[in-house]
Amino acid sequence: MHELAICQSLMSQVTEIAREHDAQSVTSVIVGIGPLSGVEARLLKNTYSIARAGTVAENAELVIECLPLRVSCTQCNSESEVLPNKLTCKQCGDWRTTLISGDEMMLLKVEIEKQMKSEK
Repeated sequence: MHELAICQSLMSQVTEIAREHDAQSVTSVIVGIGPLSGVEARLLKNTYSIARAGTVAENAELVIECLPLRVSCTQCNSESEVLPNKLTCKQCGDWRTTLISGDEMMLLKVEIEKQMKSEK
């Protein structure tokens, strides 16, 4: 299950972001997953609870946003949002398209809580 390795890498990024911003804790982690990313959202959610244990994000919610699958047509130069099993141009119907997005997984947002600095 490669989702655990993905979550561990994600936690490394989140921990680094929290450290850079002097965060007391992380309240939520928002990721975007494209339909051709090879990442199973359900499995990612399940392994997230294991990967976050003992980190600054131990109580943080994982929010998964589905990213669109977009192609560019090499014949008519239009861009369209398509289905994973039909990567043809919606404008002219040609099959010669180039993938623009939909095969990625990315960290979109990390919400943190900062410690209140006491005044002297």
